[in-house]
Amino acid sequence: METKIAFIERPGGPIRVEARPLPELEVGSVLLRTRYSEVCGTDCHLFHGKLAGVPYPLTPGHVSVGEIEAMNGPVCDVDGRPFAEGDLVTFLDVHETCGACWHCLVAKAATRCPSRRVYGITYGTDEGLLGGWSQHLYLKPGVRLIRLPKGLNPRVFIAGGCGMPTAFHAVERATIQLGDTVVVQGSGPVGLSTVAFARMAGAGEVILLGAPEKRLAIGASFGADQVIDIRGLSSEDRVAAVLDRTQGRGADVVIEASGNPVAVVEGVRMARDAGTYVIVGQYTDNGDVTINPHLDINKKHLDIRGCWGSEFTHVYRSTAMMARTKDQLDWASLISRDYSLAEAAQALADVENLEVIKAIIDPWK
Repeated sequence: METKIAFIERPGGPIRVEARPLPELEVGSVLLRTRYSEVCGTDCHLFHGKLAGVPYPLTPGHVSVGEIEAMNGPVCDVDGRPFAEGDLVTFLDVHETCGACWHCLVAKAATRCPSRRVYGITYGTDEGLLGGWSQHLYLKPGVRLIRLPKGLNPRVFIAGGCGMPTAFHAVERATIQLGDTVVVQGSGPVGLSTVAFARMAGAGEVILLGAPEKRLAIGASFGADQVIDIRGLSSEDRVAAVLDRTQGRGADVVIEASGNPVAVVEGVRMARDAGTYVIVGQYTDNGDVTINPHLDINKKHLDIRGCWGSEFTHVYRSTAMMARTKDQLDWASLISRDYSLAEAAQALADVENLEVIKAIIDPWK
């Protein structure tokens, strides 16, 4: 039997759709019938070859959801409950962290494990069905599955996509205190999810900077008390707008989720003295910026924290919180359009050109 996949042949394309054989299942592995996968900014970076160590040809799609079609079990969840064919699941895209290196055991930072590999990013197409832009996914032995909570529609889940656990991790790194004023830079999927989780974490006020109006409107519906449309504003204007709304002090917490290096210069100046700044949007190298170490960091007594990737806890907990808030927050409003495998190139272009908020791949369309 065969299944269809879409893959990037080499940096810059083209994107091809081909049939591939279904694999034989190793003991402990699962064959997932993909319901949805996503297209995110990372996939645009992959298309342009902007990430190091990526094998081509490559089947993108690092966050996906689907039904278990076959398994060579038993395979159990974190509570020891066995999965069964037909279960609706997602999974942690990060695989093969060793659990034995210094980063895993001492630093407790598995996202920096040198053995770490990621579905849809560091597994090449020639290695198997290891990316979500495919009608089927091969989940290797040891891949951590999560059963979708009862009542959580797979379309709602994929609306959060990778931005949801990434935002959850950023909010965790921010250690928001009850009543804090939180500024979120960027109104893409990560920024909008950050607004939601900052509110859940107890923020007293959330200020969102971004554009255009539709994204800002979703941000308001997700819990932003104030939105600032950055179009037409200079860098100094954006900083001044935040200071004006925080009695000149700056925010307790600022979270950068824009991907624009200039935002980092602005963000350190939007944070109050002795505040916290979390940088989560700089997933690829978009260039250098200049800051003043004395004025922007040391004299401000500013706590700056990077945030890289996600671990199982972030996917597990963010999924649980999405299920808990699905009747209050319209997560599905993040989805702008569904694309078929044959339309993957158009999906990438639309994401890169900010024509959509969230693009999802329906491999059976």
